[in-house]
Amino acid sequence: MNLATPSDQNQSILLYDLFSSARVEDFLKSSWTKLDQNTCTLFLTFHYHLLLPLPPAPQAASPSYYTDSPSPGPSPDLFQSPAKVYNVLSFGAVGDGATDDTQAFKMAWDIACFQNESAILLAPDDYSFMIQPTVFHRTLIDGTIMPPDGPESWPSKMSKRQWLVFYRINGMSMQGGGVIDGRGEKWWNLPCKPHKGRNGATLPGPCDSPVAMRFFMSSNLTVQGLEVKNSPQFHFRFDDCQNVTVQMLSIKSPPQSPNTDGIHIENTNNVQIYDSVVSNGDDCVSIGAGCHNVDIKNITCGPGHGISIGSLGVGNSRACVSNITVKDSVIKHSDNGVRIKTWQGGYGSVSKISFHNIQMETVRNPIIIDQYYCQTKTCTNQTSAVHISDIMYTSIKGTYDVRSPPLHLACSDSVPCTNLKIAEIELLPARGQIVANPFCWNAYGEMQNLTIPPISCLLDGIPQYTGQNTIDQCQNNLY
Repeated sequence: MNLATPSDQNQSILLYDLFSSARVEDFLKSSWTKLDQNTCTLFLTFHYHLLLPLPPAPQAASPSYYTDSPSPGPSPDLFQSPAKVYNVLSFGAVGDGATDDTQAFKMAWDIACFQNESAILLAPDDYSFMIQPTVFHRTLIDGTIMPPDGPESWPSKMSKRQWLVFYRINGMSMQGGGVIDGRGEKWWNLPCKPHKGRNGATLPGPCDSPVAMRFFMSSNLTVQGLEVKNSPQFHFRFDDCQNVTVQMLSIKSPPQSPNTDGIHIENTNNVQIYDSVVSNGDDCVSIGAGCHNVDIKNITCGPGHGISIGSLGVGNSRACVSNITVKDSVIKHSDNGVRIKTWQGGYGSVSKISFHNIQMETVRNPIIIDQYYCQTKTCTNQTSAVHISDIMYTSIKGTYDVRSPPLHLACSDSVPCTNLKIAEIELLPARGQIVANPFCWNAYGEMQNLTIPPISCLLDGIPQYTGQNTIDQCQNNLY
């Protein structure tokens, strides 16, 4: 795990996985001269065969929370560096997957990283650490981490909406081969949100269920190489963040797990999501209001609900989303492929969106715009809507589930979709020989070359309402 984040005192925090002692020695030889006394160097290991015995308990009169040469462990050369080693086991962590190790981690972190000298924070391999709902300021998560097991075990005074929160972090790189297991099974069947169960049965879903990992009001973030599974709700959520790179993640939850979006971003700009595999019970990637300049590439998505922009405009709210690219990805066995979904009554705009080179494998609704999104049967018709414009669909190919048409563009009655461009579409039924007809409603655009199936339902020309003023207001933040 490699994590760098400056503190308020301009500290630099560097974390590195101990794949082997030789690798660490090479790293130190090449990098240690770059570190000074304002650097907190943290080495974490959870899965790379570095085994440490439980250190002796510190003596009451003279507590010693560090060691210069733990044994067995890496080569002693590692600890000849100008750094002290802080082992979380020395702070009371048990690592049995059941004992609460939250305070041990926080205490070790506080002591290690707020010294005026370099330090090593060591979390040994072959341990599983149970962490309570926690807000981390300038800190880290890696390894086998688990929350309390279900709602009944959750601390009564702690919020049930989030588990691990990273707040106001600037400049963090989190890497590692660790596993974060949200143990969401007991949360998924709480009453509130209906969802589909096995054999088509309708089951209840979660109310206040925790997001596994939330990044809030942070910038210059990199998260990569983690496996996150079975989150009670969203696996990753980024709110009010800037300059985010997410890559090489493995996200897994059962297809029947409700509201378990893989990666959700909201009011977050300049985002890169690359080279990840997501299978879950909701959107693989969901893009909420206030997101701009998002690049999504090489994602394997499914089973799940596809890659979605929205839902937007809920509760007559404003939503502005622009400059989104989704490309070079695979979506398989999902309820949707690439989707834009908005509620009636909202306002704002979705513009400059590109979906390119996406392979569909038995996907229901491979291409869908739904401006009548509603989670109940009681949503009323409203005249205002988020304006959708400048959307490009190119080189989208594969097979679709015949229960729905391969293309479904249901735009608002009063605020039509404009400037839709479609090219190189080749979508065939996964079963049977009959190709379903595309569906369009109040959708203006052009088919730039022949497609399979032919798309003849787009409207030509320019509608009376173009929505350009709405787009300009979103871009200039004039609302």
